[in-house]
Amino acid sequence: MGRFLQFAGLVIGLAGLVLQACITIPASMEAGRSFLGSIVFLFSFFTILTNIGAVLVHVSLLSPSGYAWLPAFAGPRMRAGVAVSIALVFIVYATVLAQLWQPQGLFLLCDVLLHYVTPVLFVLWWLIAGADGRTRWSDISWWMAYPIAYLAYALARAPIAGEVPYPFLDVAKNGAANVALAALAVTGVFLVLCILAVLADKGVSRLKGSGHTPLTRLQVSPRIA
Repeated sequence: MGRFLQFAGLVIGLAGLVLQACITIPASMEAGRSFLGSIVFLFSFFTILTNIGAVLVHVSLLSPSGYAWLPAFAGPRMRAGVAVSIALVFIVYATVLAQLWQPQGLFLLCDVLLHYVTPVLFVLWWLIAGADGRTRWSDISWWMAYPIAYLAYALARAPIAGEVPYPFLDVAKNGAANVALAALAVTGVFLVLCILAVLADKGVSRLKGSGHTPLTRLQVSPRIA
């Protein structure tokens, strides 16, 4: 089951990312951005960056040599961190962003794939095969660096580009206080997810009965489906 979820997550994640790039870049150029500006615009979304991370985790673990290829993305801390981040993608989109716009056609398909399908697949895979009991409470500070760095980038880019990737980060429209409250709320949700991830990792490892079995050995064993 774990291997199936990995393949499904990899294929659907890649398809969603490629399709999103193919439709977003031309639409962005039609809106007046340059080709380079359109690429930067695409990669300014937390959803895109996080889905790329999920794909890299799947690729690193599905490769024959396991940790030998993209070792940083195969490690337990990265696996759990991506699970937390992509869960945040699902939650924020489902509770906030989905009510702010109504995409149609291929844009709707990409939204469903990258905001709903890939997060569910990755988190399920992590719970079934990726969690191994090796996460630590100290890992939370490392995971928190990602959304904080992203927030700093998005806010720093806003006055230069004249746009923000998400409406709740628009200081010019919402005011600094409201943006700060929104950022704190999202950060708080992320922190709660981090805590839940550590607890879940420890709980899953106890259920498996061998929380410190290296994932690489599981990957190369012919007995693992």
